[in-house]
Amino acid sequence: MIEITETAADKIRTLMQKQGITEGGLRVGVKGGGCSGLSYTFAWEKQPRLGDEVFEGPQGAKIFIDRKSLLYLNGTVLDYDTNMISKGFVFNNPNAKTTCGCGSSFGA
Repeated sequence: MIEITETAADKIRTLMQKQGITEGGLRVGVKGGGCSGLSYTFAWEKQPRLGDEVFEGPQGAKIFIDRKSLLYLNGTVLDYDTNMISKGFVFNNPNAKTTCGCGSSFGA
């Protein structure tokens, strides 16, 4: 299960509109790399891929996650930081044993 906060849902919907995407959602994944061992990935998708888990948040905002990435992201709360200095999506990931200073990578 992945929770999408109201703030993250607002940003997903806004960015989708800017991209001209009326249907679909944000693909969130995990790949090897980054200063802590694993990095978060993002991509816009018009529909989920075969085998994806789909999570819906406020205002119908959707994220698509492949099963392998879900092993590392299950239980995560996806938020969006509106601070002027560090704007961006924030993962409150209970599976992360270590994180880097910028929050874009983690170790499990």
